[in-house]
Amino acid sequence: MQQYKEIVTKAVIGKGKKTFTNKYSLEVSDKVDTVLGCWVINHNIFGSNDSNSVLIKGNFDVNIWYSYDNNTKTNVASTNVSYEERVNVRLKDEATLNDNSEIIVRSLRNPNCIEVSSNGNVINYEIEKELGIEIVGDTKIRILTNDEEDDYDILESVIDPEEVSKEIDENVNEDFLKEEEK
Repeated sequence: MQQYKEIVTKAVIGKGKKTFTNKYSLEVSDKVDTVLGCWVINHNIFGSNDSNSVLIKGNFDVNIWYSYDNNTKTNVASTNVSYEERVNVRLKDEATLNDNSEIIVRSLRNPNCIEVSSNGNVINYEIEKELGIEIVGDTKIRILTNDEEDDYDILESVIDPEEVSKEIDENVNEDFLKEEEK
């Protein structure tokens, strides 16, 4: 007869990745002639359960290097961008997303500026990022065992040292050797 045992454990119950592209604009005090560079640093992300979907909150710093005054001077404009993204992650088997689920969000491809342009003193830029989401939750697994029945260990009674001393005192014949000599 085959027998199965169920084990309750934590495991990845859902996993997915998504690329996000967002457009932003930044107003500067100078009339921009040329955008010389754009870089993104200090990316922070956090995921949480929000009505059976994953809410990702994050932020990063954007630095845009530009020239002005007929390309004779340069400046760097910096800003902090906060974002929220909502995703639905397909869960395995009959798993459910709940408050006990652990949501892990990783940056698979860090935010990167893929397009930048200027119009007067407004700089328009587009940021792309790829995020990976894992949901860890309780799940059951069944394993096949070859046991016909559960084996039980025979348990010995716990011996109290005081009881042993008392039993020795009561049952030991101190005159045993004297009796044998006779």
